[in-house]
Amino acid sequence: MKICVVYDSEGGHTQSLAEAIARGAEQVEGATVYLQHVDEADVYTLPEMDAIIWGCPGHFGTISSGLKTWIDKLGYLWAEGKLINKVGAVFCTTATTHGGLEATLLNLITPMLHQGMIIAGLPGNIPENALYGSYYGVGITCPIEGNELITEDDQALGRALGERVATVARQFTER
Repeated sequence: MKICVVYDSEGGHTQSLAEAIARGAEQVEGATVYLQHVDEADVYTLPEMDAIIWGCPGHFGTISSGLKTWIDKLGYLWAEGKLINKVGAVFCTTATTHGGLEATLLNLITPMLHQGMIIAGLPGNIPENALYGSYYGVGITCPIEGNELITEDDQALGRALGERVATVARQFTER
């Protein structure tokens, strides 16, 4: 099963989270993960994927311009129904605790719903998510100072989302 992780990143925080998500997905047997920066991601390959995970830094509670520009290229896929029933998930990073994580996650989900994708959030029964995460996907607040891009807890959330998406996608591909 093929899983595409597309990310926009400016300071490396979102890239670090995308890498953790990819590692989590790779833990599931049969998963092949394609990790791509939005500048390199080719929308024409998406119909070949079983799952698509995209994320970006939150900009004032919404999608970064880099990822939004890429998402706006998906119109022909919508017109042809090419992403219907693909598994989708989202992630984002912000610099402040109340910097719009949930708003950004919901804004990231909306194009997936327009495409007819099946959204895989992160349930509260996942230990990494019980007290720290979001049910809409993974949204984390990143330190803007220091050497650490994202914490171990953040990486655990990323791995949990990747594993969940791959597990859900596998259920669809085994049929």
